[in-house]
Amino acid sequence: MIGSPVRHSLSPAIHNAAFEASGLDWAYVAFEVAPGQGEDAVRAIGPLGIAGLSVTMPHKQAAWRAVDQRTRSAEWLGAVNCVVSTDGRLVGHNTDGAGFVRGLAHDAGFELAGRSALVLGAGGAARAVIAALADAGAADVAVWNRTASKAADAATLAGSNGRTIPAPDPGGFDLVVNATPCGMTGDISLPCSVDAMSDDQVAVDLVYEPAETPWLAALRARGVAAFGGLSMLVFQ
Repeated sequence: MIGSPVRHSLSPAIHNAAFEASGLDWAYVAFEVAPGQGEDAVRAIGPLGIAGLSVTMPHKQAAWRAVDQRTRSAEWLGAVNCVVSTDGRLVGHNTDGAGFVRGLAHDAGFELAGRSALVLGAGGAARAVIAALADAGAADVAVWNRTASKAADAATLAGSNGRTIPAPDPGGFDLVVNATPCGMTGDISLPCSVDAMSDDQVAVDLVYEPAETPWLAALRARGVAAFGGLSMLVFQ
């Protein structure tokens, strides 16, 4: 896998355990790849004899540009989180959205049809979540990002149900999703205030290391049903 940072990732442990249980003589290794070097890293896997690659932030859009072919979902989302080398060609996939919906159902038993959601962030994972929310029947998908133009572009993935908001105000939404890096190990910042949130809302932080981010801790203290991103990782 490639990303920055990757030292927190549980993916190597999960995949290597699965390989061992399946009797496969394979290895899954995490590589720290600096921002701006994602395309070169993806294109290198063929010459290096690497069969495939997981892609995490901030390289999902770089991977989209680097591959030779994309699945329909990856093409539409403009982001790739999985690359497979097949007959000398790099094929890009995106499994983030499906993983998110399945993880949400597993953790919270949350029914998305007819509900409202706020997504904080507009990167590769956020875009996949936005599209998946709309596909699952969410009636209102709001997007906030520090760069308004990126939020506007991401919101189009929800079609007529997508919109942007000018500030990260989570009040009134059935579901609030953090798809920013806020809260990763060593980062104590919050993606949004918890003051306007209540116990009739559900929150998901796509960050899974630490298991309880500062945002999740603050939400749980207020009685909000709040879940980390591990289930999304497992189900994708």
